[in-house]
Amino acid sequence: MRQGVRRVAMISMHTSPAASPGRGDAGGMNVAVVALAEQLSARGIEVDLLTRAIDSTHPRELSAGVTLRPLLAGAIAPLPKSQLPIVADEFGEAVATLVRARDREYDVLHAHYWLSGLATLPVAIETGVPFVQSFHTLAAMKNRALADGDTPEPEARLRSEAFIAAQADAIVAGSSSEVEAVIDELRAPADRLWVIPPGVDTALFTPARRRNDGEVRSALGLESDRPLLVVAARIQPLKDLELAVRTLAGVRALRGSAPPLLVVAGEATDEQYLASLGAVASALGVARDVRYVGALDRETLADLFAAADVTLVTSHSETFGLVALESASSGTPVVAYRGTGLVESVSDGESGILIDSRDPGRWAGVVAALLADDAARARLGASARRFAEGFTWATAGASLLGVYESLAEARRR
Repeated sequence: MRQGVRRVAMISMHTSPAASPGRGDAGGMNVAVVALAEQLSARGIEVDLLTRAIDSTHPRELSAGVTLRPLLAGAIAPLPKSQLPIVADEFGEAVATLVRARDREYDVLHAHYWLSGLATLPVAIETGVPFVQSFHTLAAMKNRALADGDTPEPEARLRSEAFIAAQADAIVAGSSSEVEAVIDELRAPADRLWVIPPGVDTALFTPARRRNDGEVRSALGLESDRPLLVVAARIQPLKDLELAVRTLAGVRALRGSAPPLLVVAGEATDEQYLASLGAVASALGVARDVRYVGALDRETLADLFAAADVTLVTSHSETFGLVALESASSGTPVVAYRGTGLVESVSDGESGILIDSRDPGRWAGVVAALLADDAARARLGASARRFAEGFTWATAGASLLGVYESLAEARRR
């Protein structure tokens, strides 16, 4: 009998782990899956990343020991997230084929997001392979803090998440806030829950990249003499970019001279919402001060965070808030809403400032004060970097391997 964990399948059905964050459904989850896979590989674990094929079914190695394996389920083309449950059974069958193959023999199946769990849990039950679930976002958390005009998550997702939580051998959450939701809303057994906060690539997201300030501003068409407020998020109601636009207008009114630019890094997943943001900005007289730069590659995003004066995280709900950690690692203070996982990814007064209200006037006052005091902002940026250095992918990877090993040992017994 084999000893220890040697091969793991991480399943991300609805979005490829290799997809660029900020595009489509890709975000912090994609970053986390790849980073954790690389950490497991560094510890001698072979990792397969299983995703639904949208352009090719050919496996490819992302890094040593980490292989992306697109699986056929439905048409080889992107599908709206609302249609993915229809192909979940077919995707699960493709996963089952791999699990049954003698040359694979996975020690753990780790599903990321509820759709992956929906497809993969039956495979784990049938084969007896230990099953780990990471939700990343929970319907109950989103519905509890629903943005105006946003659509509640359907009852089918709520029921599916509760069933997955009840059946999983282990649930890995990114924050205590998520754990509370899993226990209170999904009634999951507390003894199967593990909190493993994400890490941050401190070598990539570093204040040293400020030397690239001129280059990144030139590349993105940003004036060299304007302070920068940055939002890195998909453009959708959940992220509440309207609050960011209204904050910008308030800061402009308070500062008078040298008004900042609001730079939005991310693609629109809701064109109607994007149009409404434009209308709000025009009505407030700041349309020319809002710059949409689209989803950026990781290097350019790191340059932008380092060049920024303040990062805004205006989301109604975040299970953790990796963007806040990446900004802090770049030495840029974060101003964020005090709620859900952001109370753990932002240390109030150390890596940024948490605001209890969603009143744009309150936000504008805080941001304007930071922009007006270079020394205070520099001190906060330095302590933000120190805070971020406490979150490493190496620690997260070692903790996750501990979960896997405990399940594998229980299976052997």
